[in-house]
Amino acid sequence: MLKNILSRGPSRPLNRTHKVAMAGVGTLGAAAVAFTAVPASGQTTTSEAAPTAKVAYSTQQIQHVHPEVTGRLAGADQKVAAIEAKKEAATKAAAAKTAAKKAAAEKATQTRAAKATTSRSAQRVEVKQVSAKSYADNLDGWIREAMAIMDKHDIPGSYSGIHRNIIRESSGNPRAINDWDINAINGIPSKGLLQVIPPTFNAYHVPGTSWDIYDPVANIAAACNYAADKYGTMDNVDSAY
Repeated sequence: MLKNILSRGPSRPLNRTHKVAMAGVGTLGAAAVAFTAVPASGQTTTSEAAPTAKVAYSTQQIQHVHPEVTGRLAGADQKVAAIEAKKEAATKAAAAKTAAKKAAAEKATQTRAAKATTSRSAQRVEVKQVSAKSYADNLDGWIREAMAIMDKHDIPGSYSGIHRNIIRESSGNPRAINDWDINAINGIPSKGLLQVIPPTFNAYHVPGTSWDIYDPVANIAAACNYAADKYGTMDNVDSAY
């Protein structure tokens, strides 16, 4: 039996074109294999996430910074410094204004206090001048001084009415005492210019006068105060009262 023997002639060397063609066929074959390996869903899965790269920070000062950037930073610093200076100036101005107001208030208070002191001093001088008015140490002076005090307390009584009753009661003797009437019998004799018993003198005593029943001014003032309460005024008294 005859064998079909193919005889191969001598092989030709591959040129550049043949090599490129063969590389292309190989590439297509690899792509086909890779395409068939992709799941039907068209999605690929990865088993692990790529590790995150760590960021390294440098503590060294940045060198060779552009002059424009440096200028901007310097300008920003200057603006901040200007704002701080403005705030500080405003704070100092507010403090100075507050201090000025406080000083003005204290000065006003001192001025008012000085005026009040001056006013009180003037009032004291005026009072002293009034109290310094002197009256004769006799019946006329006693009546006039008593009437001045009575006028301050709205106690009525004329000079003539007071004088008339004094002459009738004691003849103008401030130490006169009645030791024979019913009051004397009861142990409370009438005393002084207008013959007032001690209980009546104490009850109708006029502020600003002595508590001594024999004091002529105090005796007249108390007697007139009693007469005003009982009779309207000493002018209405013409007998023992």
